[in-house]
Order: sequence, then C-alpha cells, then structure tokens
Amino acid sequence: EGADLVVTADRQTGGKGTKGRSFSSSKGGVYLSKLTFYKDLPAKNAFQIMISAAVAVCETLHAYGIKPLIKWPNDILVDNKKIAGILIEYAGRFVIVGIGINVNSNPTVDRYKTTKLDNFSEIPMNELLNRLMRNVDKWRNADFRAVRNRWTELAICLNKPVKYQGEIAELIGINENGALVLRRGTRYLLVYGDEIST
Repeated sequence: EGADLVVTADRQTGGKGTKGRSFSSSKGGVYLSKLTFYKDLPAKNAFQIMISAAVAVCETLHAYGIKPLIKWPNDILVDNKKIAGILIEYAGRFVIVGIGINVNSNPTVDRYKTTKLDNFSEIPMNELLNRLMRNVDKWRNADFRAVRNRWTELAICLNKPVKYQGEIAELIGINENGALVLRRGTRYLLVYGDEIST
C-alpha cells in the first residue's frame, strides 16, 4: 500500500473508454496503466492528474521532434489525427491513469482520423516507454501551475469557439483543479470530463 503500480501490455481487449465506449488495442502500440495511491484526494482534483498525464505524453513526443496538441478531455493529436489517448479512473484512495500511444499501427475509427509514430520517427518501444514513464512522474510531481501553463500552450482551440452540450461556447482554459473553463456570453462553465467538439 502506498506504492505505485505500473502495468504495460502489448495489446488490449475489452477496454473501456470515454462514456463507456468499448475498444481494443492491437499489437504495435505502447499501452500503460499506472495506479497511484493518494490520501484524501478530492475527486475533482483527479482531473489534475489527467492534465499532467496529457502534458507528459506531449513532452515525450516532443523529444522525438513530433509536435502534438491536446484535445479536451483526453486525446493527443498530431496533424489533427489522434495518436494517443488518456483515460483516468478514480476510486476512493487511488487513481488509475491509462495511456495508449499508436507506435507501429493505428486503428481505423469512424468518428475521427488516427495516425502513428512510425509516420514521423522510428522509436524503439522500450526507449519510448521509459521516457514516457519518466515524464509521467515528472509532471505528476510538478507544481500544477507549471502543468496548467504547459497544457495551455498545447491546447487545441484555446480562446476559440467550441460546441458543448449542443451549444457554442468559448474555450478559456483550465482552472486550478484541472476543470475546463468555457464562456458562454457572460456565464462561465466548468467542465469535468465531458467532451467538446470543434
């Protein structure tokens, strides 16, 4: 108890994504789940961990000359195509962060375009995994103000209109808890995990 647990896999079956969507991940990617124990972590602060993980993935790809961007809440895009995804599950005293990166293969998805790292750079799988784990630890332990600033630099559609719950709003940024901040007229909305579209 109190120690992190990391699980990696060559492939995944029966995965559960955003809004309970099921998915599978074929061989040819990096799939990492990290379970971390916390004492008295408020549920709303779990989103800080997701934000930190998104920044960590982007920094990992940056090291290889790739320029990713973050699409709220959990997608990492390169050239407007999904190259990685992050999932977070909160359960009392622990948080599980799941990260998947398309390396040698990428799935065909009806709802959006995908891509893979091999289209940009040939990276040994173990090297990528080790760098990713170091960055996950680095950004999880960083002051959240630094994480928030870096996320802001990487965010898609910052200060631009997006669609949320069927209506247009302006994406302002994230707050100190990791919630997305939208502005609709004179009202400010806090979004925890719900999807937006552009």
